[in-house]
Amino acid sequence: MERGSEQQSVRRVELVDAAYAYALQHGLAGASLRPVAEAIGSSTGVLRFLFGSKDGLVRAVLARARAGELELLAALPADGGLEEVAVRTWQWLADPAHAPVLRLWVESYATALIEPDGPWGGFARQTVDDWLRLLARAQPAPVRRTAAGAARRTAVLAVLRGGLLDLVATGQRARVTRAVLLAVDEVTTGERQG
Repeated sequence: MERGSEQQSVRRVELVDAAYAYALQHGLAGASLRPVAEAIGSSTGVLRFLFGSKDGLVRAVLARARAGELELLAALPADGGLEEVAVRTWQWLADPAHAPVLRLWVESYATALIEPDGPWGGFARQTVDDWLRLLARAQPAPVRRTAAGAARRTAVLAVLRGGLLDLVATGQRARVTRAVLLAVDEVTTGERQG
């Protein structure tokens, strides 16, 4: 790799990390390139050179966010069963320290649905697939391959996502946590018994 190309790559990573930190605080959907550039210590020219456009920067930030999500998923135990993985996932989601990540996720998910051909395109589907893979890993192989197993992990995902939206909207952690844990228990009861 040439020295200039290597420096561009390092600078690109630094700017993606800085833009990700900016997005956690301010979001990205309505932001224009100039304020983002100023906030992260760059210029619009440098951002255009490295990312092509605001859309390119948004795609890079979403890739960075998804990488963080995949790290979380990889850290969760695969052999704890569907209920344990769901509960541990909810504990992570409900941690107040993760509120900025949740807000960015909600913004990105919703924008991907509204603008499927824009830079957010595919984000919603990718994140659904990522979480369903995690939940499938938590199920015993014979259950995982059944329609009932697919329905249970889809129901658990729906409960987690619904709880996440409610939590972000209201901040009512205790109420939402009770509801999520109750629903996860109901959904996973059949799997524990069968």
